[in-house]
Amino acid sequence: MSTEKEQQLYQQGLEKTRGSLWGRIKSVFGGKTSIGEEEFEQLEEIFITGDVGMQYTMKLVEDLRRSVTGDLSDIQIRSYLRGWIEGVVKAKPPAMAPESIPSPDSGPRVTIIVGVNGTGKTTTVGKLAYKYIQAGRSTMVVAADTYRAAAVKQLQIWSERSGALFVGGQEGGDPAAVVHDSLTSALKTGVSNVLIDTAGRLHTKEPLMRELEKIRNVAGKIIESAPHEVLLVLDATTGQNALVQAREFVQAAGVTGVVITKMDGSARGGILIPIAGELGLPVLYVGLGEGLEDLVEFDPAEYAKGIIGE
Repeated sequence: MSTEKEQQLYQQGLEKTRGSLWGRIKSVFGGKTSIGEEEFEQLEEIFITGDVGMQYTMKLVEDLRRSVTGDLSDIQIRSYLRGWIEGVVKAKPPAMAPESIPSPDSGPRVTIIVGVNGTGKTTTVGKLAYKYIQAGRSTMVVAADTYRAAAVKQLQIWSERSGALFVGGQEGGDPAAVVHDSLTSALKTGVSNVLIDTAGRLHTKEPLMRELEKIRNVAGKIIESAPHEVLLVLDATTGQNALVQAREFVQAAGVTGVVITKMDGSARGGILIPIAGELGLPVLYVGLGEGLEDLVEFDPAEYAKGIIGE
């Protein structure tokens, strides 16, 4: 159940998507009391261009054809769409948020953050660290992106803002070696959580994907069963490209959960529907602003209300 503040974030953060989807849907019906073939076709176009994708748009329209009978109103249409969307995005039982999961007996809980450049991985690490610390869990963040000095500096700043411990390696160093040293230190210091920020990598670049596998293997040698989570960060503003990235990373990187960022900066928030519906993985968090507290646990009901309205 989302807090009142989180509910406000969903409403504010999804305003652009809501205006694009519900605003256009409402204009189609315009006070009509029934749906004809023309309206169904217009509805298809709205959802496809809203990045819901062909598969789920076709399913939505097909379900709507079967379910809608008798006189209609905006309230009925809105209620039906909201319920349908909520049902799709919560088809998989929600996972526990990582900050509420107990650490393993043999050491800290290790989470690796993956994704392509520009999705907001480093920012997500900082915000997750803040959430963990607010939940009373000591946290270390690790800069395993040794290719970009700016990324290391950015993560250090986020660490200071969140109150987390920070570990970074030398520029150009071996990311797996940084992970090895940081996890060894984490065992000694007794922190509860370790968040590892990795370099942005295209799923098509095999050497970088192999490097990610090396990081995973090293983590498992230092701490039993690590990594315990591999979170894929996706940028909502990229629309269908985010879904393509997700398919490849899930297959190659052992992803256990998804974080979708920049929902507030785009009218393409509908992309969460095919991502949540198709991947078979939980969407754990959505980014609804730039502040430390604006990364919130994913709530299917609040998401549906956020893009369709109450």
